[in-house]
Amino acid sequence: MSKLILCLLLCLTSFASLAQTDTALEAHVMKLSEELRCLVCQNQSIAESQAELALDLRRQVREMLTAGKSEDEVRAFMVERYGDFVLYEPPVKRSTLLLWLGPAVLLLGALGAFLWRLRSRRQEQADVPDAAALEKARALLAEQDTKG
Repeated sequence: MSKLILCLLLCLTSFASLAQTDTALEAHVMKLSEELRCLVCQNQSIAESQAELALDLRRQVREMLTAGKSEDEVRAFMVERYGDFVLYEPPVKRSTLLLWLGPAVLLLGALGAFLWRLRSRRQEQADVPDAAALEKARALLAEQDTKG
């Protein structure tokens, strides 16, 4: 009887450690999955997405981590297979330069257009005659009407 109890305790202990290992592995998979972009959704990570491809990629990440691969090896595999776009923060290199500099260029362009518009408005306001000039023009027109 005591051997049976001992066997049950060992089984429970091994199940508990297996559950802890699964929880730790799943947390590791989710952490790494948050860094990888879903190629179907494109604005979600594979951790958030429920697309079939995202589920498959999460399964691949889990298998690779279970096999003892490092996070860098998993990332390298995904980049080799899907390109730099799969990373939420792709490395800065010639092919991703537009991706990194694009927002700054757009912001500077918008700021330049705003300042140009502001300057042209000031010139339009400067071209408007003041009240004294308008009164003088009215007087000249009235004088011409009386002569003609």
